[in-house]
Amino acid sequence: MVRNDVDAATAKQQQAPSLAPTPGKATILALGHAFPQQLVMQDYVVDGFMRNTNCDDPELKEKLTRLCKTTTVKTRYVVMSDEILKTYPELAQEGLPTMKQRLDISNAAVTQMATEASLSCIKSWGGDLSSITHLVYVSSSEARFPGGDLHLARALGLSPDVRRVMLAFTGCSGGVAGLRVAKALAESSPPGARVLLATSETTVVGFRPPSPDRPYDLVGVALFGDGAGAAVVGVDPAPGERPLFELHAAVQRFLPGTEKTIEGRLTEEGIKFQLGRELPHLIEAHVEDFCRKLMAERVAAGAGEEGGIMEMEYEDMFWAVHPGGPAILTKMEGRLGLGGEKLRASRDALRDFGNASSNTIVYVLENMVEETRRRRKAKAATAEEDGDGEDCEWGMILAFGPGITFEGILARNLQVPARARLN
Repeated sequence: MVRNDVDAATAKQQQAPSLAPTPGKATILALGHAFPQQLVMQDYVVDGFMRNTNCDDPELKEKLTRLCKTTTVKTRYVVMSDEILKTYPELAQEGLPTMKQRLDISNAAVTQMATEASLSCIKSWGGDLSSITHLVYVSSSEARFPGGDLHLARALGLSPDVRRVMLAFTGCSGGVAGLRVAKALAESSPPGARVLLATSETTVVGFRPPSPDRPYDLVGVALFGDGAGAAVVGVDPAPGERPLFELHAAVQRFLPGTEKTIEGRLTEEGIKFQLGRELPHLIEAHVEDFCRKLMAERVAAGAGEEGGIMEMEYEDMFWAVHPGGPAILTKMEGRLGLGGEKLRASRDALRDFGNASSNTIVYVLENMVEETRRRRKAKAATAEEDGDGEDCEWGMILAFGPGITFEGILARNLQVPARARLN
């Protein structure tokens, strides 16, 4: 008799409906990713980089070793390889004009990765490429005319009438900026519109030998990775489509006087990039006000329909945060009073892929989807009737980039069982 009760409860858990999407509101219908073939283990980064750049400076080696340990990164994927360095040995030499070579490598790589990520996303979505009406493409790793948006559209075989938008050199905030643009396009287009968002990044353009005059370069070596991400965004999901997140208020803000905190310049030797030490502190000082702005935007747009959002505790929300680095995540946790598990999806993405710039928010969202599915499966297996408080309906999708620019979207996790809805 007990066994039958458990079976009945398990079946009920498995069949528990997810939250229903709001008519006319943009939803993420699928996610996808792709990576280059070269997998780098963090434990071998220092010796490999010093060897590839013919550097024997013990102080630089010691500093890079320390940085690699503090990033919390374990693995990353990169386009750069021994084969590339053998073909283009000038990339590892100081002071040589190599922008053409770097762009030749990077332009081809980002298109290939974006194509693979998009196809993976389309497969997960279950729709057809012919149904894609808009393309939003994000990359800070290429420079060419026509832009990467057209190269990607051609590679995918999209209609010549597809409406394209390209966001270039938006850095780490680019993924959420792309979602913001995709949301606006989906909600303002005729019924049935489907927007493909693709992000693709590589560190090839910034690869160079270490120098005591450029300590910021070592941060990039220890932290950044390559890859691509993709999402399909649309309103009013059709039968067979499985909405993941619903996108509500979307806000962008820059902090005046901080334009040099995250700075990159295209030179004949590639991109010269630097991060200010004050970045985590600036994010900590402004993130709560930014989040309150997002919540207030939703209340204003809903004419009080979701007034309870303003009273919601941060612990009652999910947090999909671009992991720019461990210090940023730690500062956010402290300022917002978040428990250690709230940023797990972000920390896991940083551990597995490093900071992959605009792509990383896609990996964070994929981690959150997997976490929700895993918890639902575990609850079904143990026949638990009540939620354990780990799955939250409302939450934030956040990223920080050059500007300093804050990008944020107040969102709903539609994979949460309907009975777990927070009022």
